[in-house]
Amino acid sequence: MLYFTRWKALGIILTALIVCLFAVPNFFPEAQVKTWPTWAQRRIVLGLDLQGGSYLLLEVDSNYVKKEKLDLVRDDVRRVLRDAKIAYTGLVVRNEAVEVRITKEADFPAALSKLRELAQPIGGLMGSGGQRDLEVADAGGGLMRLTIPQAAMLDRMRKTIEQSIQIVERRVNELGTVEPVIQRQGSDRILVQVPGLQDPTRLKELLGKTAKMEFRMVDTSVPPDQAQQGRVPPESEVLMSSSPPPVPYVVKKQVLVSGGDLTDAQPGFDQRTGEPIVSFRFNTSGARKFAQATTENVGLPFAIVLDNKVISAPVIREPITGGSGQISGSFTVQAANDLAILLRAGALPAPLTVVEERTVGPGLGQDSIEKGELAAYVGSILVIVFMLLTYRLFGVFANIAVAINVAMIFGLLSLLNATLTLPGIAGIVLTVGIAVDSNVLIYERIREELRGGRNAISAIDAGFKRALATILDSNITTFIAAAVLFYIGTGPVRGFAVTLGIGIITTVFTAFTLTRLIVAGWVRWKRPQSVPI
Repeated sequence: MLYFTRWKALGIILTALIVCLFAVPNFFPEAQVKTWPTWAQRRIVLGLDLQGGSYLLLEVDSNYVKKEKLDLVRDDVRRVLRDAKIAYTGLVVRNEAVEVRITKEADFPAALSKLRELAQPIGGLMGSGGQRDLEVADAGGGLMRLTIPQAAMLDRMRKTIEQSIQIVERRVNELGTVEPVIQRQGSDRILVQVPGLQDPTRLKELLGKTAKMEFRMVDTSVPPDQAQQGRVPPESEVLMSSSPPPVPYVVKKQVLVSGGDLTDAQPGFDQRTGEPIVSFRFNTSGARKFAQATTENVGLPFAIVLDNKVISAPVIREPITGGSGQISGSFTVQAANDLAILLRAGALPAPLTVVEERTVGPGLGQDSIEKGELAAYVGSILVIVFMLLTYRLFGVFANIAVAINVAMIFGLLSLLNATLTLPGIAGIVLTVGIAVDSNVLIYERIREELRGGRNAISAIDAGFKRALATILDSNITTFIAAAVLFYIGTGPVRGFAVTLGIGIITTVFTAFTLTRLIVAGWVRWKRPQSVPI
């Protein structure tokens, strides 16, 4: 156990040195680190509780999700009955259900069969239990009622939350923030933590917009003032402009191209006027639909609608077949940039409402850092003194190994670009105790071997060899607990689990390679007849 080949010893030293070097960027200013090579710029990111930042709790509008689903069912019913040439009347959404009355009694069985085909297994192809996302019932007198089961609404809500989290994450990352925490909370809420962001106003504006973009034709058959008086064609609606003062537009409900067909959006400036604009590009499907729409409507105005507000209504001068275009609408530079961010990130499937907002100041974060450092320093000093008084020279060996252990923890955290929180610091402090405990087990085993009559070198060798099983057992069980905390925990709990898990790995490495290497070097140098322990 005490013999190391030259290559093995060199490998242990290089491994410890390289891992420790990854912690070096944390001791230099961030501006200076950015001038280094990319691979050397990795550093630990401080969490919300250490550097301050913004905390938002967002709630998904469940009523909107339900209404959208019912509207979708209504449109499907209209399409299916029209395709089957089945006469109907009274197609409405009423009392959280879709109702339709079949005009001819002879068509009722066929209509019931066709509408039941709309029901799909909950969860798609992987759904289980045979549950369907739509129930079609005969309400009597030729009336059919289509309702959405509770299980189907919960499944749709889950998917809405998952999609919203992805879009929120893209929008937050576009702001240039570092390591935001975005996760689901409860059945209809999303938690957003953005370290370093002291003013959440712009963030709330970005997250509060659904960013549902649509390209529709302007209805020129009726003037806007007459439409506002109630003379709106059935296939059109009145929408207001987004820029003040609000101007009414009569816009057709049919969507020519949706924002889902956008692949990119970038802010820029109009070469003729110098005004801020947003350039956009469609995917293949969107480019084809956009080219067809502009070809068929040359000379007519079309509306660019964002969240049910008209941001621009230009006239189509010529077919646009290149799959790209630009949006202008009296934007400021920031407004154009924000719109580009929203379009690149995609539309939210449902509106989000801020239900809780907190801002952690940098002063409070700095206070947490100082207290965490103080706890770490005091704990480390007490451990060092205890080891020196109890194990003398071997206590020095243990303290060197523990110091390298802590450096390796910071190196691995930097390598992973991990976020360090106050519970994470607690995990590091706990790791120091675990590392010392491993050395205590080894040293006490050496003492037992000495009392059993072994000579110095034999006792040291047996101490390391026989303490191995005990140390592995204790560290493996602790690592399992850390893994469970990471899997089921959120936020700060995960931070604690990460630092604890990494600390256990480095502890096992230092206890059975580094400490043993140091002791082996001392044994080879001194050839001791007794052990100063």
